[in-house]
Amino acid sequence: MAVEIERKFLVKGNFKQYAVKSYKIAQGFLSTVPERTVRVRIMGDKGYITVKGIGNNSGTTRFEWEKEIALAEAENLLQLCEPTIIEKIRYIIPSTNSLFFEVDEFLDENKGLLIAEIELPSEKTTFEKPNWLGKEVTGEVKYYNAMLSKTPFHNW
Repeated sequence: MAVEIERKFLVKGNFKQYAVKSYKIAQGFLSTVPERTVRVRIMGDKGYITVKGIGNNSGTTRFEWEKEIALAEAENLLQLCEPTIIEKIRYIIPSTNSLFFEVDEFLDENKGLLIAEIELPSEKTTFEKPNWLGKEVTGEVKYYNAMLSKTPFHNW
């Protein structure tokens, strides 16, 4: 079974100077039921479909299955998604132990929200927290992309 282990943080400072790569993402949700969230994503010129399960008590670990699909298929599936399509710019920032942060700068209805995620090989993995990393929001449902598509940041 594929498992995703990640922690999420708000971003409080200048991080862009540390980015080694960035790209635009558009994503929508075919299902936002917590037990089986189904996401369609376009990243650059590639499409993906992802199924995520419900998280553990801490929100750190959950089932995740992802498959690359044709860009045209992803574009068509986005048309079937629940409102609202999320658009963001993702910045890749190296961390310690061959890990990296993915910082999402949300656009449109979620403009102003910056979230950093780090995927870990285990829940016990330690990593250096840069000074631009803010409050941890791992497991806080309102910061899940599926919830941001329903209740955008600007409505909080």
